[in-house]
Amino acid sequence: MKTVVIFSLLFSFFLIQPRNLGAQAVQKDLKHTKVYYEKGMFGGWPANFGIWNWGNEILVGFAKGNYKDLGPERHNIDREKPELHLLARSLDGGETWKVEDPCKTGKGSLMVPNHGSYHGIERSDVKPEKLVVCKGINFKNPNLAFTLRMTNVDGGESRFWYSYNRGHSWKRPSKLPDFNKVGTAARTDYIVDGKKECTLFLTAPKSDGKEGRVICVKTTDGGKHWNFVSWIGPEPAEGYAIMPASARLSPNEVLVTIRRNTHISAYFSDDNCRSWSRRINPVEDTGEGNPPAMIRLKDGRICLVYGSRKKPFSICAKISNDKGLSWSNVYTLRNDGSGRDMGYPRIVQRPDGKIVVVYYFQDEKTGPERYIGCTIWTPQGV
Repeated sequence: MKTVVIFSLLFSFFLIQPRNLGAQAVQKDLKHTKVYYEKGMFGGWPANFGIWNWGNEILVGFAKGNYKDLGPERHNIDREKPELHLLARSLDGGETWKVEDPCKTGKGSLMVPNHGSYHGIERSDVKPEKLVVCKGINFKNPNLAFTLRMTNVDGGESRFWYSYNRGHSWKRPSKLPDFNKVGTAARTDYIVDGKKECTLFLTAPKSDGKEGRVICVKTTDGGKHWNFVSWIGPEPAEGYAIMPASARLSPNEVLVTIRRNTHISAYFSDDNCRSWSRRINPVEDTGEGNPPAMIRLKDGRICLVYGSRKKPFSICAKISNDKGLSWSNVYTLRNDGSGRDMGYPRIVQRPDGKIVVVYYFQDEKTGPERYIGCTIWTPQGV
């Protein structure tokens, strides 16, 4: 009789469990906040800029423009009005945010080569900055923020800026070499290896001049000179390999994830970026291209975050505890998106272990405007 009762209880337990446990991991303490939202405006693409943190102080870049309905397949930003490149700062670990315009606050400004606009007209209230020769950056400065941007996605001129006061003011930009690759399409992804040493992961054009293929370059003199180190992976026969996200795992080990047309690929180096071996794809289907954000957690695991541009439109995460050899099931941080124009995340970890993910998003509750969202999250095991 006892055996029958126990079997009956076990059968009932498994019968009522959700059927998708194999596809979803457990997420704890999810909290969503808004970094930037303004009715009638468009906020977008944190991955194109950068994120930096000093304890619970977090700084992230994003674009702001006027909202205009251009249909479900396009970025709904008004091309006939200016696009501003802004910063948002949190002093409480992502709970609240304040937007800053670096062109109007502090000394110097944070701009891109074509007057600060990729999707709209040039700003009329600021002048483009003249290039300067880099005299040397202290990459170990505790208040450093460092960022890079490109002229266009198919390669061209890329520039870098830096700040020693947590992004309140920025040094005038310097030009990044093109490394004999016709140019680069730089976004911010770097690893600091010493006071004068920094490794960058960039996108360069393919041999046909189109985007793109990922390269690794390095400076050992504080940014005065940059040297080509390696290609990461073969040139794609079709489509692109762009927008890398890197994490240093040890003095000689680096893991890089890369945006592809419909998935995210990964490469591993055990000789400090001189050569690379293919890892399994962390994400097999993003719906369409969406860049990864990645960080090595304090406990040594790797956390990867990405936008899923297929229904249900979601912000997702995965964890690896074996240097990218395998990945956890999907952590769905939110799946209430109302369209494909979303994602492009950035990620940091707070002193208390919580993960702060910043991205752009659209949902029915907020309205048609794209906004910069933030999810604060505790992954299982933290």
